[in-house]
Amino acid sequence: MIIVPIKEGENIEKSLKKFKRKFEKTGIVRELRNRKTFEKPSVKRRTEIKKAIYVQHLRLQDE
Repeated sequence: MIIVPIKEGENIEKSLKKFKRKFEKTGIVRELRNRKTFEKPSVKRRTEIKKAIYVQHLRLQDE
């Protein structure tokens, strides 16, 4: 459970922002999206390799 302590006189918008940041750090939403559909390990590996090639290509272009 995520707990965000609110100080006296603190703006509610700031506390909501803190809550959102903590919630994103937990990775719950990302995990739910991954579990929504099953992806074979071979497909996962293929997408990771494609992503790595893409990132490497971008880094080479910067140089």
